[in-house]
Amino acid sequence: GGRGGRLEGDGGMNGRIGRAGADEIGRIVARIAADEIMPRFRAGMTAGAEGVDGLRRKTSAFDVVTAADEATERALGAALLRMFPGAALIGEEAADAGGGALPADLIARADLAFIIDPLDGTKNFSSGLPLFGTMLAATIRGEIVFGLIHDPVTGETLTALRGEGAWATTTEGRSRELRVAAAEPVAQMHGVAGTNFLPQPLRGRLARNLDRVGLNFWLRCAAQEYRLAATGGCHFLVYNRLMPWDHAAGWLLHREAGGHSAHLDGAPYLPTHTTGGLICAPDEASWLALREALFGEGAD
Repeated sequence: GGRGGRLEGDGGMNGRIGRAGADEIGRIVARIAADEIMPRFRAGMTAGAEGVDGLRRKTSAFDVVTAADEATERALGAALLRMFPGAALIGEEAADAGGGALPADLIARADLAFIIDPLDGTKNFSSGLPLFGTMLAATIRGEIVFGLIHDPVTGETLTALRGEGAWATTTEGRSRELRVAAAEPVAQMHGVAGTNFLPQPLRGRLARNLDRVGLNFWLRCAAQEYRLAATGGCHFLVYNRLMPWDHAAGWLLHREAGGHSAHLDGAPYLPTHTTGGLICAPDEASWLALREALFGEGAD
């Protein structure tokens, strides 16, 4: 176990993030979210009207960015570089500004890289809906070693270290270990099965077979969806478009809370993968049952 871990390595490079370092990053994220995100929440926003607080479209009416996204990413990047000089930064907004291409080679080769989603659920945020979050992951030569999801509204931070478990920390500093939900038959499972971005014929097959699960929902926010899965609040997640700022942190939290996940073909997820689908379930048997129910040829 590494519960008494510490920040190790020369300035964070070629080292590891221990428990103490992970908790310190959590405090930094919480402080920046309190400074940059919450003062802008519902402050002059009008149901997501463009032009308010820097709100503008990226690729669609749903895919938007605000001043809060950009200010939070800048502040987080600066703080992480002070803590880990020389670390690589992969931020969602910076990537979008650069044309949206994923620097997969940088993630794969960097001794330490931080993958930042400053404000996941921006459409909820800009619509005045309190379902959004900040996501942060760290990779060492392509392996996800640290994941964090912070909820600026409740102040709770979920943190995971590879091989050392996952835990939640309240604003008062109280901590609890995370566990995924207990396994259930598919007909009693509830979770997120996103048909968005799925190609045909998989999209149609999934849509037809959703009545095989107990309940399907979508929060328009991967941060909150992964938060539910990692704390036992739902049984499964199904995604297709896998940009690392949306999935790397949540994937590790779910794994370290005891869950099982893989691409639709059973291959392991990596932060350099942006396609192939992803199913997260309580254990491998549940994963197999869910894949067969939702995508199996016999499920048509």
